[in-house]
Amino acid sequence: MGTVTIGVSIAVPEPHGSQLQERRAGFGDPAAHGIPTHVTLLPPTEVEARSLPSVEDHLEAVAAAGRNFAMRLAGTGTFRPLSPVVFVQVVEGAEACTWLQKQVRDESGPVARELQFPYHPHVTVAHGIAEEAMDRAYSELAGYEAAWPCTGFALYEQGADGIWRKLREFPFGGPAVPAQGPDRSKRGRQPAR
Repeated sequence: MGTVTIGVSIAVPEPHGSQLQERRAGFGDPAAHGIPTHVTLLPPTEVEARSLPSVEDHLEAVAAAGRNFAMRLAGTGTFRPLSPVVFVQVVEGAEACTWLQKQVRDESGPVARELQFPYHPHVTVAHGIAEEAMDRAYSELAGYEAAWPCTGFALYEQGADGIWRKLREFPFGGPAVPAQGPDRSKRGRQPAR
């Protein structure tokens, strides 16, 4: 069955998600439309396709232990020069995101892994583009603000076309809910061939 590349994240809801995605595209980031606007809990991770059911079981347990919390974004930050990223800052909800990502990556779980950099919850708005465009993203979104109640997270898979698609949603304190709408994987738990 091979391997698949997965990620776990908190989606930035509408209308904020589309607004930031369009801004990211406007700064010239070619990945903008292939990556739903999100706060990462598990970065891109390669797993055996046959392990997806155990990954979903693990995520369901993490979500069952989680509780809704307030998320608020405000202002910009950057990881430059260490990494070519400009982001919108998570100014409320960061502690809950940090707890969640630790549970997702738990060393006894199916997606245990070390991170390349210390965990810092954020929403990427520019990555790996020209310095001038990164500067523009940093300044133009400096006054950006958005807030919403975070009620869960989702599992995504990166397709062979580079586009990330939602596989399942995991609401806090409840069972997993299949993804809805056009981004739903038609394969369910089966890997791409």
